Amino acid sequence: MPDVLKTYVRVVDRFNRGVGRVTMYLIFVMMGILLWSSMSKAFFLPSLWTLEMAQFVMAAYFLLGGAYSLQLDSHVRMDLAYGRWSPRTKAIVDVVTIFMLFTYLFFLLYGGISSTNYAIQYNETSYSSWSPYMAPIKIVMVIGIFLTLLQATSIFIKDLAVALGRPLA
Repeated sequence: MPDVLKTYVRVVDRFNRGVGRVTMYLIFVMMGILLWSSMSKAFFLPSLWTLEMAQFVMAAYFLLGGAYSLQLDSHVRMDLAYGRWSPRTKAIVDVVTIFMLFTYLFFLLYGGISSTNYAIQYNETSYSSWSPYMAPIKIVMVIGIFLTLLQATSIFIKDLAVALGRPLA
């Protein structure tokens, strides 16, 4: 494989690993928000922002963590025969089937960019009583989808190298 592809894989993997490791801690942020929600309902006036903010944090958690999950191969997979195949056979099948993932991520990214542009252009807000601006979470959504697309490309390159009999590592 050319050095530029090896560098691409190394940079994307390192970046997504860093983003994924930082993103893991968002679960504690969400737990804190939900704890505050419970406490404010029990002892104070209920906060309007807590449940929707917890949803936003959860969305950021799984969207920004998607690339890291893909990198670790810890996503859900229908495994009827795949686990018994050799690494080279798995790589060949993955090289072919990853184009479905590329198609899905492309349309998701296209829709996400369109939705983000709309949110920014018209100052879109949520329909809740808190009514936060939607642009920040939509920007996070686009970033997460883009990082997942980059990671899928990295995995494609690694699988192609294994399928050709020349693994990168």
